Amino acid sequence: MDFDLSKPQKLLQESAKTFFSRECSPERVRELMATETAHDEALWRAMADQGWTGLIVPEAYGGLGLGLVELAVVVEEMGRANLPGAFISTLWAAALMERAGSEAQKAEYLDAISAGELKATVALLEASADWHPAAVQLRAEVEGQGYRLNGRKEFVTDAAIADVILVAARTSGGLIILVVKKDSAGVTITETPAMDATRKLYTVEFQEAHIEAALTNKVKDALEYSMGVAAIALSAEMLGGMQWTLDTTVEYAKTRLQFGRPIGTYQAVQHHCADMLLMTESSRSAVYYAAYALSEKDSMARHAVSIAKAYCSDAAREVGNLGIQCHGGIGFTWEHNLHLYYKRAKSSEIMLGDATYHREELARLVIDRAAD
Repeated sequence: MDFDLSKPQKLLQESAKTFFSRECSPERVRELMATETAHDEALWRAMADQGWTGLIVPEAYGGLGLGLVELAVVVEEMGRANLPGAFISTLWAAALMERAGSEAQKAEYLDAISAGELKATVALLEASADWHPAAVQLRAEVEGQGYRLNGRKEFVTDAAIADVILVAARTSGGLIILVVKKDSAGVTITETPAMDATRKLYTVEFQEAHIEAALTNKVKDALEYSMGVAAIALSAEMLGGMQWTLDTTVEYAKTRLQFGRPIGTYQAVQHHCADMLLMTESSRSAVYYAAYALSEKDSMARHAVSIAKAYCSDAAREVGNLGIQCHGGIGFTWEHNLHLYYKRAKSSEIMLGDATYHREELARLVIDRAAD
C-alpha cells in the first residue's frame, strides 16, 4: 500500500509552492494585514486563474472537481505562505452551497465562486460561541416569499469582503441557511478586534432585514459536512504553518552562534526541534487521512476529521511555542515573521472548534457508534 502523494498531486503541490512563494511573500503579507480587509483582489484573481477557487467544486458548476486530498495539498502551501484573505471562508460556503442548495442556486453561486467572481463566508457563531449546529438560536420569521431577520452573528470571517454571507438560522420548521447579500438593507458589518491581523473577524447584525433566498436541502447534514471540509482545510493550513516554523527554526539553529557555537549543537535546542518535527509529521498523517476518509465517504470520516482538527490545534500552538523559544528574543519581535505564524496558529486553534470541542465530538461519535 502506497501512502505517498501521487505524481499529479506532487506536481500540484510544487506548483502551489512556487506560486505562493512568488505571489505571497512575507512582505506582501505584512502589507495586506495592515489594510482594513487583508484582501488582495489581484492575488485572488491569480488564484482563480489557477483554478483553486473552484478546486473541489464539481465540473458541472465550473470547478476542477478534485478531491479533498488535492485541496489539502494546495492549502498546506497556503499555510506555509501565511496567505491572508477569504479562501477558507469561501471554500466553506461553497461546500455548504453544494450540499444544501437547489440546482438553480448551485448554478448561480458555484459557477461564480469557481470563476473567482464571488467571495462568500458562513455566519454560524452566536453569543454562546458554540460551533455545534444545534446551538444556533437566531430566529428567521417567514415573511411573504422570504424571511425577516433580527439578531447578530459573531466572529464571522472575511464578512466585509464577502459578496454573499450564508447565515445559519432557525424557523418553526427547523434549521435553514439564509443567503444574505452583504449590501442588503438592515445588515450591518462591524470589524471585531482579533489577534491574527491576516484573518479579519466581524460581527454581522440584522435589523428588520428581509432575506429572499434560503438553502433548505438537508441543512443539518450539509452544515456538518461543510464544516468537515473547512476543518480539513484549516488543519492543512496549520500544517503548512508548522512546516514553515520548523524549517525556519532549524535553519536559525544552524547559523545562530552562542558561546562560539551554533545553538543547534546544544541538546536542549535539538530536543525542541525534534519535538517540532514529530508534531508536524503526525499532523500531516492526520490531515491527509481525514481528507482521504471524507472524500471516500468512509464510515469513520467524521472521527478522522475531529482527530485531525484536535491534534493540529494543539500541535500548531506548541510548534509555535517551541519555535519562539529556539529563536529567543528575536522570535517575538515585530521585525521577525515568526510571530505572524504563531498568531495564525492561535486563531486557527479555536476556529471551527478547538481540541477540547473535537475531543468531545469524538466521545459523542464513539458513544453513538457503540449504541448502534
